[in-house]
Amino acid sequence: MQLMDLGSFGIWQPTVRSTPELAAEAERLGYGTFWLGGSPREPLTQVEELLDATERIVIATGIVNMWADDAGPIAENYHRIEAKHPGRFLLGVGIGHPEATKEYQAPYPTMVSYLDELDAAGVPRDRMCLAALGPKVLKLAADRTAGAHPYLTSPAHTAQAREIVGGALLAPEHMVVVSTDADEARAIARKTLNFYLGLINYRNNWLREGYSEADLADGGSDAFVDAMVLHGDAKTIADGLRAHHDAGADHVCIQVLGPDPSAGQRALAEVLL
Repeated sequence: MQLMDLGSFGIWQPTVRSTPELAAEAERLGYGTFWLGGSPREPLTQVEELLDATERIVIATGIVNMWADDAGPIAENYHRIEAKHPGRFLLGVGIGHPEATKEYQAPYPTMVSYLDELDAAGVPRDRMCLAALGPKVLKLAADRTAGAHPYLTSPAHTAQAREIVGGALLAPEHMVVVSTDADEARAIARKTLNFYLGLINYRNNWLREGYSEADLADGGSDAFVDAMVLHGDAKTIADGLRAHHDAGADHVCIQVLGPDPSAGQRALAEVLL
């Protein structure tokens, strides 16, 4: 399977912040991929708008929620976008969270069935990736798609994931706050992490990594927060992001938190790209 060239680093932005202007700036700065984060919905017109505004950068979904949109229409969206912008769209899909989806049940068989439908509709496996945290889904990602897109993980998880996925794509996301004020950075980090600390799939993954229940209580321990959301000056953060590559990642997508994500993306580009 020929993997898409996503570049060493990309930008991850929630759908509400993913404007054509930001995608064009990410391309000018030298990032390889712009991840349309959250749960972009069918008919994926936002993907098309980002591609229209750029020339080279890959646009990836991180991720289309399998419970929110059926595989058939998503496959049609893929083919429409691919025809207009060949070779520049990576379809990221995932199962979402049981706490956020009342229909959530039997996640693994649902993922297999959804991927079966995308296969049957002609979506190439090397143009898809799968949100994955645990060993079973990481293996599924490697077997059935280009590879895995883990979210909110550490370089230690990346090293473990590489052993499972073998030569498949491994593209973890990592949150950062470009600030040397540790108290300010942790406050910004906890504001985002509080949501994920209530989700069982993320908690289970962090416990597998070796964090304790105490680490995950009351907004997270400082050590946990600092690992999940890097902070400091751009060089310090860059060193932390490169640790994912040292652990086996092919690509790292960066989610900059705080009042001015664009400024952080520019500062990181100067030391990373």
